[in-house]
Amino acid sequence: MLITISGLPGSGKTTVARLVARELGLEHVYAGEIFRRQAEERGLPLAEYVRMAESDESIDRDLDAQMLRRAAAGNAVLEGRLAAYMAQQAGTPALRIFLEASEAVRAERIAGREGGATTERLREIQAREASDRWRYQQIYGVDYHDPARYDLVMQTDRRTPEELAGAIVAKCRAHFRA
Repeated sequence: MLITISGLPGSGKTTVARLVARELGLEHVYAGEIFRRQAEERGLPLAEYVRMAESDESIDRDLDAQMLRRAAAGNAVLEGRLAAYMAQQAGTPALRIFLEASEAVRAERIAGREGGATTERLREIQAREASDRWRYQQIYGVDYHDPARYDLVMQTDRRTPEELAGAIVAKCRAHFRA
């Protein structure tokens, strides 16, 4: 069983993915954590590493190769903006989820989690999203925002992570007959 959870920064991906993984007894594989670890190993702040990735395709390809291997193995909740694409490339049947939230809510969530002003966080996530979108289009020709890629698109602004996770688990059990 493979579940992919994608969405923009601050949409609730990590919280919901952890809850789903726990409920189903699956490993939670988080692309953002792997990417941050790569930046840390190089001694670079995340923003600088993202800028570096814009001109060094090997950064994304290394992360994506790790996610592709994990997708091929199945039995996980794979979280990341390209998680659904990686499952497709691996040929692994998956339930593909996309979480949406308004920019204002996403910026508030990130400011609450990481500190800083909401307006500053909004500018940062807009820059990160533009960079990600451009890179994924250049490298793979993929628009991960396209709702047609997903089995379920969920709005997270007014729902708790527990409600979202419960709905995903129910959909997963029906989808995989588990």
